[in-house]
Amino acid sequence: MSGRGARRELRVGGRTVPLTNPDKEMFPEDGITKAELVDYYRGHARALLPYLRERPVAMERYPDGYRGRSFFHKDVPDYFPDWIRRERVPKENGTLDMTVCDDAATLTYLANQACITPHPWLSRADRLDVPDRLVIDLDPADDDFETVRWAALATGRLLTELGLKPAVMTTGSRGAHVLVPLPRSTSFDDARDFARQTADLLARRHPDRLTTQARKDKRGDRLYLDTQRNAYAQTSVAPYAVRARPHAPVATPLSWDELRDGNTRPRRWTLRTVPDRLRRHGDAWKGLGRCRRALGPARRRLAELVREEAD
Repeated sequence: MSGRGARRELRVGGRTVPLTNPDKEMFPEDGITKAELVDYYRGHARALLPYLRERPVAMERYPDGYRGRSFFHKDVPDYFPDWIRRERVPKENGTLDMTVCDDAATLTYLANQACITPHPWLSRADRLDVPDRLVIDLDPADDDFETVRWAALATGRLLTELGLKPAVMTTGSRGAHVLVPLPRSTSFDDARDFARQTADLLARRHPDRLTTQARKDKRGDRLYLDTQRNAYAQTSVAPYAVRARPHAPVATPLSWDELRDGNTRPRRWTLRTVPDRLRRHGDAWKGLGRCRRALGPARRRLAELVREEAD
């Protein structure tokens, strides 16, 4: 069955999931159709779900493919099936019912809704105001990934010196994320303050290469250390999520040794190449949950470093 009005049904984890307009081209340069996008998410749910479960998800949707109109969909549409989990989250002046992606059927359904990229919260549904992840987003001024590599390694070294266990991934765009897994004992305010102080220290050490200046016209050619997503209701791109960029690049977790390898590039891994990577090497972040460390000792060590460098 083919054509724009075509429809099939998939069986995923005991659920029936529709596949509509399977031949619609989502990435026309490569002939990647919606059916291929759905197949990627369905076939690799095991890799994605550890980073999505229990978290409200904002859906980055592209009904006409990645080059067409797009929107972030936070609320659950009325037509979503009843078996998809909803979580009512407080917001300013009310509440919002959001999707929680706990299983392969839900992930497959979202892909069929032209959700190219799911963006989970940094906290879980049972304690929305308590993050278990801290993210520093490395946003370069241009496409020079060598600057990103250097900045990620510098960030990782500092966080390790502070007693934390950071991880790194490409975002599927130009930059990278350095992530710190946290036990659920820290407020968003404390996590954001720690992330900002860490970024400030890095920027003071390397003022010609790094900045925490939010305004683009003030950054020059320096890489921006973005810590603003460490806040209630903010999201971060899911590991192994496809990005709405040419050739369907994928946000890909790396080992630190891989990052040091000069062959690493931000768009090296795509919807069509990540499956082989996972088959050969598995998830580079496997066991990340065992890397959680409390921020208290790290905050104290950071304060000591700031004082030492100020003297």
